[in-house]
Order: sequence, then structure tokens, then C-alpha cells
Amino acid sequence: MKHYKNILLGSILLMAITLHAQTKPTTEELPVRGFCIASPRPADVDAFVKFIREELAPRKVNTLILRVDFNYQYESHPELRDSIALSKNDVKKMVDICKRNNIRIIPQINLLGHQSWANTTYNLLRVYPQFDETPHVKMPEKYVWPNADGLYCRSYCPLHPDVHKIVFEMVDEICDVFETDAFHAGMDEVFYIGDDKCPRCGGRDKAELFAGEVSRIRNHLAQKNRMLWIWGDRLLDGKATGLGMWEASMNNTHRAIDMIPKDVMICDWHYERPDKTAVYFAMKGFKVVTCPWRNPSIAVLQAEDMVKFRKDSTPAMKENFQGMVQTEWSSAASFMDGFYNKKKDPEGGNNTSWNSFIALFQKLKELNAVK
Repeated sequence: MKHYKNILLGSILLMAITLHAQTKPTTEELPVRGFCIASPRPADVDAFVKFIREELAPRKVNTLILRVDFNYQYESHPELRDSIALSKNDVKKMVDICKRNNIRIIPQINLLGHQSWANTTYNLLRVYPQFDETPHVKMPEKYVWPNADGLYCRSYCPLHPDVHKIVFEMVDEICDVFETDAFHAGMDEVFYIGDDKCPRCGGRDKAELFAGEVSRIRNHLAQKNRMLWIWGDRLLDGKATGLGMWEASMNNTHRAIDMIPKDVMICDWHYERPDKTAVYFAMKGFKVVTCPWRNPSIAVLQAEDMVKFRKDSTPAMKENFQGMVQTEWSSAASFMDGFYNKKKDPEGGNNTSWNSFIALFQKLKELNAVK
């Protein structure tokens, strides 16, 4: 009898262990496991291809956002090329290595905002100054922030009748050469929009202007079944959230979130705190990725949040939480130098984009969010 009881208890214990193993929650891979960086200069393409093969692919990165802007030998608009720019052959090297490793490439050209930086006007407004939203604001010899003109980065006028023909020809060309089904339009930190002195935009609703430009770009891409990606900061209320003018909008563009198509992918960036605004975008019906930069501890918390959001959501909401995209805001060469310990962090700390990159994908592996 005692022997029988031991067998029975053993069977019950084995059944419990088996049942626990069967019901133990598992984490699915995040749909988007991404990396965003400036496209390499021609001299650095081969090193970058090696980095894709040896560092991105083993970490199961499946999305590569390349900030191209004018770093390509555009045939449609050669006047807008950088003086040293990628050739078609350079691009194909990156396309080929990504194809072999199931990495989706998404090129970026900054549209609307970021048409200048500090005291440098970028190619579009330098060649076509008539597109400038604020031509009355003169570029300073020495740039400082804050300044009396509120100049951070220039914008093109979204209502200028000739601007879209040019920028869309560039967009189409860069999408074709990268053989992509998606395009990133930037659209972050737009401070100049609906300027009172603009003969076309003055007095108009800034939210409607921003939404109109997003929708116009989205609709153009949709003609060739391409998806629009943008940064999400202009769709957040900087005052109500306390996020301020950089990570959110203080010029009322945030209301555009209810005016743009729901099939736009939102890249939600927060670098100093793991703000959970991805939930807001998801509840508004958008697919969203969370984007860290140079703080490894914040990147880890954001990864944990994203996995938890998906796990704890209803089926209707789950797929709106798409994943993570590590961002880098220096050149590709500079990032690789830091990653391979060829240079030191000038501040002597752990808070670098390459350490964040390493920590993020290690955490995703631990969470079984990459397999």
C-alpha cells in the first residue's frame, strides 16, 4: 500500500511538473528588432557590410534604418548630392548582405524639418531657398541655443507648390535602389511650421499642416505599396505630458495624431527616461517601436516594457507593440570605432550608443524576444 502511495504521489508530481512546463508563459520574438544609423560614407561601406554580417545578423537584428538624406548619387536630382556620396554599387553591397541575413532596409530622408543644423543649411534649402518656411530668419555665424529667432532646424514649407515633386522623386529613387517596402521620413523636432510670415502657411492650424504633410507622404508611398515610418515626438503633447519641446510638441502639432492614417509606423524615442508613451500610440491604433540611444540601463527597461506590453495586451492591441530600434546619431564610422574599442568615450562612462546597443540585444536575448 505504501509503495502504491509513493507511485501515486510520484505520478501526481510528474503531472504537475509537466503541466507547469506546458503552461509556463513564453515570449514571442519581437516583430521589429532594429538599428538606426547614418548611412556610411563610401570609404566605410565595406567595414559596415562586415559589421552587418558579424554584429547585426548574429544578434537577430531584422530591421536597419539608414539615414541617407543627401548621401547618395541621385540621378533624379544630382544637384542635391553630397560632394562625396554613395554610388549604386555601394548601396547594393548593403542590400545584398541584408538580403542574405533577412534584414529589412529602410532608408531615411528628413522631410519637412531638419533642413539645417546649427549654422549649416542642408542641400534642399541651399539649392532651392524658395522652399524655406522661414526665409526671413538669417543663419548666424555662430549658432547658440536658445536664440531670439527660435532657430533650431529649418523646415521646408509643406504648402509650397513645387517642393513635393522634387522630394518625392528623391524618395522614389532611394526606395528603388534600396529595394525596400518602407521609407522613414524623419519629421521629428519640427519647430518651424505654420510661420506667421509664410504667405502660404501663416495663420493655419499647425496640427492640420503637420497631419497634411504626413498624409501626403504616406499616400505617395502607398501608390507603390510602401509603408511610412516617422519619429513620434510631434504627436505627443509636451505640456500635458511634461515631456517638453524636444521629445514632444509645444507648438500644438500633437493633435495631428487624430488626423493621420493609422498605418504609419511610429518610432517613439525617449533617451533619458523609459517613458511609456508607446501605450498611448498603441491605444490610438498605431504600430509603434520604442527607440533608445545611449543609456544602457534605460534601453534595458524599455525592452522589458515592450515585451511586457505585448504579453499583457489584448489580441487587438498586441500587434501594435512592434518592438525596439536602437538609434545612433553619429556617423557609421564613429559608431564602429566605439563599438570595436578604437576610441574612448570622451566622458569616460558607460553611457554610449554602442554600450546601449550591446545591452539592448543582450536583454532581448535574455527575454527570449530574439531567438
